[in-house]
Amino acid sequence: MVTCFCLFGCGDHLTKRISMGMVEGWAEGNAMTTVAQEYLKEKGYHIVIHKAAPNLLLASMDNGDTDIFMNVWLPKTHGDKIAPFHNIQSVATNYEGALLGLVVPDYVEINSIEELNANIDRFDGKIMGIERGTGMAIYTDSVILAYDLNFRQLNSSMVAMAAELNKAINENRWIVVTAWQPHWLFGRFNLKFLEDPKKIYGEVEHIETFVRQDFDQDFPEVYRFFQHAFFDEEIMADLLTKMEASKNQKETAKKWIQQNRSMLDAWWGG
Repeated sequence: MVTCFCLFGCGDHLTKRISMGMVEGWAEGNAMTTVAQEYLKEKGYHIVIHKAAPNLLLASMDNGDTDIFMNVWLPKTHGDKIAPFHNIQSVATNYEGALLGLVVPDYVEINSIEELNANIDRFDGKIMGIERGTGMAIYTDSVILAYDLNFRQLNSSMVAMAAELNKAINENRWIVVTAWQPHWLFGRFNLKFLEDPKKIYGEVEHIETFVRQDFDQDFPEVYRFFQHAFFDEEIMADLLTKMEASKNQKETAKKWIQQNRSMLDAWWGG
């Protein structure tokens, strides 16, 4: 009797297992994913998080090993990265008005990438970047070439970049970093994007949720949830601010779900 119970119980557990991709340090994707994870757990699903770089997560989805990735920036940032994969599909846009580029504190007295070389000593010739291999890092390399910048891009983690930014602002030093919006950085610090006349970083983008092939047939209710999951600017800013201040993001996500219950239930009900 005990054995039979375990078999049936384990079988149900496996049929409701969903794997979600997450890029360490990407605040908006991590926040959305954690909220989705905790809400789907309420619905009886077992959610597994796969952490990796975007290209590896997309490849994993294409192979059927990862089910969902909520942080695909289009049309430019991840456009080339999704092109090789034919077993993944977009579900819906989950955020509009995304930006990426070179960012400085608002007290820095320049407003364009074209002004960087003339002030190279103020910046110590460095652009503080994030992980090499990301779309942001690749486009920043292109920016350095296109504008003939005498700068080096120093690649590290998002967390390390934020720490360098925080230290520079506390010391009122000039610093230039690679960053994007939505992000909690813009809630904590007064920042501005440097103008990019050559549009190397592209125009305003949007963020989409992608799934592996046949996910809509395997999990129709969950697929419908992601079809309707959309974070406007105000909702995203509120979520990111609370997540960044949190010492336990899963508990913060649970509280945020309670505060926004009607919205998430509407996403679930379609």
